[in-house]
Amino acid sequence: MSGWHPGTNANQGGGPQMPEQGPGLATSRQSRLLDRLEACSYAPVLDLSAFLGVSEATVRRDLVDLEARGLIRRTHGGAMPLAQITRDFPNSERLTRHAADKARIGKAAADLVADGDAVFLDAGTTVLQVASQLSRRTGLTFVTNGTDIAACLAGAGVERLYVTGGEYHDMNRSLSGPLAAATIRRFNVDRLFLSVSAVDLGRGQIAISDPALAEAQRAMIEIAQEVIVVADHSKFTRSALAVIAPLEAVDRIVTDTACRDCLGTIPDALARKIIFA
Repeated sequence: MSGWHPGTNANQGGGPQMPEQGPGLATSRQSRLLDRLEACSYAPVLDLSAFLGVSEATVRRDLVDLEARGLIRRTHGGAMPLAQITRDFPNSERLTRHAADKARIGKAAADLVADGDAVFLDAGTTVLQVASQLSRRTGLTFVTNGTDIAACLAGAGVERLYVTGGEYHDMNRSLSGPLAAATIRRFNVDRLFLSVSAVDLGRGQIAISDPALAEAQRAMIEIAQEVIVVADHSKFTRSALAVIAPLEAVDRIVTDTACRDCLGTIPDALARKIIFA
């Protein structure tokens, strides 16, 4: 469709509208809606309707759904993103969000792995991109709590793969909880690639939306010689419910170039940790 013109009603002017129904269309549309809110901080229904090319009624239904899932806050006539994340999209939906950015992050992060390394891959869609890159290499040892990641590595025929036990969480296809944490502490790894819901620069911490996932992630940090957070730019504009660790516990952060606009003025010690893909 043509470029977005703020204040233009998608139901006016006789232009063609995009189809509005179907679960796949709704997922894609809601993902674009969230991206727009993250970029604008606030958007009225009228402008979202024009941006998405759907009716205002469809936008309102999407906003009701997203608010019920704890992903946005509705206001009079519009909506804004949440600064504090308590829930997140499931893996299947997050795969399509910032997909190109995640692919670049995955490649840049994989380049940090040396031949012969033992690598822990946390569950998550960005780490899945790291796994996809590393699955083509030989001589590496993998440990993961991610069922998607285990399937990716096993399907590629990697030589050595260990999968933790734990309670299954469908939101991010992970094995987490106390059993997972206990299993994780039986390993030592050279590098950990960690998935997060938020890189909270203001509070100096990394965080995840679900407290049930944080215990296993803390155990991962304990066993890793180097902790590498992989996170697209959207993770830098919010906080999340469960604190994983302070930023001091992180050795590197691999993100996309759009994150430069999110950082502002940060300490030199933190700036040296960031790699832009």
